[in-house]
Amino acid sequence: MSASGSSRGEHIVAEFDTENVEKGLFHQAKEGKITMVLAFDDSEHSFYALEWTLNHFYSPATGGGMGFQLVIVHAKRAMAAANVSGPGTSAEEVLQDAEMDQRKLAARTVEKARAVCSAHSVEAVVEIMEGDAKHVLMEAVAKHHADILILGSHGYNSVQRAFMGSVSDHMAHHAQCSVMIVKRPKPQKGTKKQTH
Repeated sequence: MSASGSSRGEHIVAEFDTENVEKGLFHQAKEGKITMVLAFDDSEHSFYALEWTLNHFYSPATGGGMGFQLVIVHAKRAMAAANVSGPGTSAEEVLQDAEMDQRKLAARTVEKARAVCSAHSVEAVVEIMEGDAKHVLMEAVAKHHADILILGSHGYNSVQRAFMGSVSDHMAHHAQCSVMIVKRPKPQKGTKKQTH
């Protein structure tokens, strides 16, 4: 795949190898759109990645995003069965309450993403998928035949990545499409950090 355009930010036109398109590669190229899957949680890093994507791919300089389809995916953790109960409640009731709380949180999270898209006049497909973020994103990339996966970087250092794992690191090595990790610039000294 190659791109043409000037360095002044004019509309970039993607050219696809017709042999690969016929084989089913670059699936969305047949429909004339490049599919971007964006991982979204309630972190400031996800908000930044979404804003960055909207500002760069859906700006007037790129034709207002006419060549792109944005799919926003939120991974809702699956509730594991646990032997938890309190006075007058069963483990099943506790799990049902926790599941309901998880659903509400996921719904609020994707509504925030929809609001950001709406503010930019962008229509996006927004999905909540259940499971570990790494598996959910692999599934979403395959399901939507994504050309690119976009993730926000949490800025973990090597020790944090070793103990907590890094979704972006995992996806950069295992996703079946290109991966773009949007890193939030570090605030300059004396500048307040913007939060959502």
